[in-house]
Amino acid sequence: MKYAVVSDIHANLPALTAVLEAIAADGAQRIVCLGDMTGYHTQPDACVRLLREANALCVAGNHDRAIIGILPTEGFCPQAQQAVVWSRERLQPGTRDFLASLPLKRSVDGVLVAVHGALHPQVGCEWVRLDDDYKRAQSLDALAVHPSGARVCAFGHTHRPGVWERQAGAIRRVEGDTVTLRPDAWYLVNPGSVGEPRDDDPRASYLLFDPAARSVRFRRVVYDRSPVLAATRAAGLLPPQRLPWLGEPARSRLKKILRRWGLYGVAALQASALFDGVDLQVDLGLVAQGQADAHRQVLQAGREPDLGA
Repeated sequence: MKYAVVSDIHANLPALTAVLEAIAADGAQRIVCLGDMTGYHTQPDACVRLLREANALCVAGNHDRAIIGILPTEGFCPQAQQAVVWSRERLQPGTRDFLASLPLKRSVDGVLVAVHGALHPQVGCEWVRLDDDYKRAQSLDALAVHPSGARVCAFGHTHRPGVWERQAGAIRRVEGDTVTLRPDAWYLVNPGSVGEPRDDDPRASYLLFDPAARSVRFRRVVYDRSPVLAATRAAGLLPPQRLPWLGEPARSRLKKILRRWGLYGVAALQASALFDGVDLQVDLGLVAQGQADAHRQVLQAGREPDLGA
């Protein structure tokens, strides 16, 4: 059986629709969703409905649990908090009940373990970001003793695709659009984000996992982001657009160049809504929360801040 793994849709219906069409063309027999179907954008009910119609096997993300009131929002950036409040006021009862029923960890056919944030904590795993080898080692330890016997754990939350392999005690990142899995190794795989990628590629991201072929293949899908950004802005979840004549492709290219030069955060502080994108607004939110000193240190170090929620 071939599995399509998706994550971090964030109420972006055009992105999810495009990905589901691509998954159908890929011939995947089962869809696994790693959570955060909601948050940031304006169509959480429609996204959940599409996933349920596709019989996707889902786990809950931190945004999903916050929107139904299980998690507090103190750790969220201001924009994420605003989207939680907006969605909570509008969420349909059926969607709320579905999100409340979701587990935090799920074994899929004995070949895959699905989580949103991490596998290793017993409590609060949906918050943990597997963004360093120390935390990845803890989740790989948990995978090695997982009762399912699976050697692959799929996680989301970081919005960045990747594969990490542990073999003979050593952890390394495995590069490539298609990765062959060794039978004696353990793996953490991240499909990236459907609705809010944070790896300088605005296309929707997911992965295909084929246990029989021992392969993971990353897929990107082009879709029109303009309608979802316009709806999010109209709902008050993004600031008014400046320089509307600058098209989305140009914005994406300019952001990538600025990140490469280590100037993206500086540009964000100087031009608050010059570019469309949730990651930019999160950067500004960090500063607004009184974390300017930490933000400045990150910029001086020439890397992006941790986007938190």
